[in-house]
Amino acid sequence: MARPILSAEHFHNEEAAFAFIEARLWPTGPICPHCGNYDAGKIGQLKGSATRIGLRKCYACRKQFTVKIGTVMESSHFPLRLWLQAIYLLCSSKKGMSTRQIQRTFQCSMKTAWFLTHRIREAMVDLRIADGSAGPLGGQNKVVEADETYVGGKAKNRKNHIPPKAPVVSLVEREGRVRSFHVADVNGSNLRPIINANIDKLTHVMTDDSPIYPGITKGFAGHSTVNHSAEEYVRLGGFVHTNTIEGYFSILKRGVIGVYHHVSQEHLHRYLAEFDFRYNERVALGVDDLTRADRALVGAKGKRLTYATSGRGGKGAASLA
Repeated sequence: MARPILSAEHFHNEEAAFAFIEARLWPTGPICPHCGNYDAGKIGQLKGSATRIGLRKCYACRKQFTVKIGTVMESSHFPLRLWLQAIYLLCSSKKGMSTRQIQRTFQCSMKTAWFLTHRIREAMVDLRIADGSAGPLGGQNKVVEADETYVGGKAKNRKNHIPPKAPVVSLVEREGRVRSFHVADVNGSNLRPIINANIDKLTHVMTDDSPIYPGITKGFAGHSTVNHSAEEYVRLGGFVHTNTIEGYFSILKRGVIGVYHHVSQEHLHRYLAEFDFRYNERVALGVDDLTRADRALVGAKGKRLTYATSGRGGKGAASLA
């Protein structure tokens, strides 16, 4: 069966939105999230004027369910057509979209907008990196650039308490993908396991002249540096540089400073997942906005994020733009 294509109809019609999401998350047909039954003959679709759209019943376990169960959309009262709109907006905005803008766009509460965007960011998290199944970056005759930055936004945009900036380490494969990590401190003991787990040993690693990297890049195919403190940015005919990762950091920082203004450390990992996802699913790699939104939707499966476990716990969302 051909894969359905996200279109304007799915953004404005609730039944079409349900049908599209079912086709993407259940490509071989409905699966009961309660007992795992996938026999179409034992799964019925409940219909009627008083029945919720998309409601099904499993006659193996006698329980009802919709496609939202077992995804970041579970227990959400936000219409699925608006979920698709919000996913598209967050995926097509290169530097992100603030909670306030989402609130104005959908005429919803601040809490709803904040929680909605964080659940979409959770869908963007690549679980394969955590369990190691994604494989390392780089390889033979490939280059991976590694660098660190500090995220926190400009002090003038933050009122009252000004927390310290959070250190972030990113690895980017030239003409490839990026992986970013929030670390407690930039030192060899924190960076070594990240470097070893996420970069292929046959890779040539590029960094700046930080004294941390020579020791933790031993065993790789090569390690070259540029001396930024001496205003050296490119050498060896343009081969040695960290301009690729600096370009990624510029997008990340423009998003934090210009859109979000401040990102708390407890939520930083989801914002990094958001920026990594858009970079990894970019036009240069053959991915357009609709395809990027479609892939984010597929990433919603098998994940849950409740308001209590999101870290807010009812404290309000005003500290996040």
